[in-house]
Amino acid sequence: MPDFTLISAPPLAGYDRSFGDIKLSAPKDLAIVSIALPLGGEDAAKKAVKTAFGIALPEVGMSATTKDDAEAIMRLGVDQAFVLFPCATPDAERQIAAKLNGAAYTTDQTDAWCSLEISGPGARRALERICPVDLHPDAFAVNAIARTMMEHMGSIIARTGEETYLLLSASSSAKSFLHAVELSAKNVT
Repeated sequence: MPDFTLISAPPLAGYDRSFGDIKLSAPKDLAIVSIALPLGGEDAAKKAVKTAFGIALPEVGMSATTKDDAEAIMRLGVDQAFVLFPCATPDAERQIAAKLNGAAYTTDQTDAWCSLEISGPGARRALERICPVDLHPDAFAVNAIARTMMEHMGSIIARTGEETYLLLSASSSAKSFLHAVELSAKNVT
């Protein structure tokens, strides 16, 4: 019987294309770990986040990055956040859990999400066709995040730079999500 080795790979691994002034790429080895603040232990969890990452837990709908840009924290709700960081090994959750020392609940979300970065002068033009969130810089500042729908697929959009956005959607519909973003980018170039 032949030996088989299974290798974990993100659904959009290696994707990197440009459409005019728009660049689409799948971040390499991006780990996503959720943090849930326990009822009655919110203050201890917030303190643990500050100690672990050197930054306060951002306000709901915002993100923050560590001083060395190694990790980003997205605040999705009053008691929930995502920590995103590069990690090529399957131990992302254990790394974050160890940093928080039991002050919050952690769950590895890496395999549940596909990630796509869109950047360039035309990025906002492309996103405005498929994203109902007001992405004007006055309404959606750098570090803002929102849960939304794009082409009938649940997603999270984060503005990570002046012309750069990180998009997350369900890994089970990664190819459909990619197709929607690609098509919108093609249509505005």
